[in-house]
Amino acid sequence: MPAINQPFLNKLRTFSIIEGISTLVLFGIAMPLKYLAEMPLAVRIVGSIHGVLFVGLVFMLMAAVSRVPISKGLAITGILAAIVPFGPFIFDGKLKRIGNMAELSE
Repeated sequence: MPAINQPFLNKLRTFSIIEGISTLVLFGIAMPLKYLAEMPLAVRIVGSIHGVLFVGLVFMLMAAVSRVPISKGLAITGILAAIVPFGPFIFDGKLKRIGNMAELSE
């Protein structure tokens, strides 16, 4: 088993959680403001931030295939999880297990 790049894995986990929070803010705060309070600017701002974070997460997951390393299937799972509210928080459990297994093997 190749050595796990724990610092990169930790950055990936943190970035994934931040992206997941941005999804919840978009769906739970910005969209209700747009439709209930007629404030479309909220979705424009939060949606743009969320979009940048999502693209960044996709790039980090692609890099993680060689840098952590994780499987391509797990990277795709991470991308799909980022589309669903609360998905990144569930996916974080998988990344945490990888880090824990690396600590146990040392």
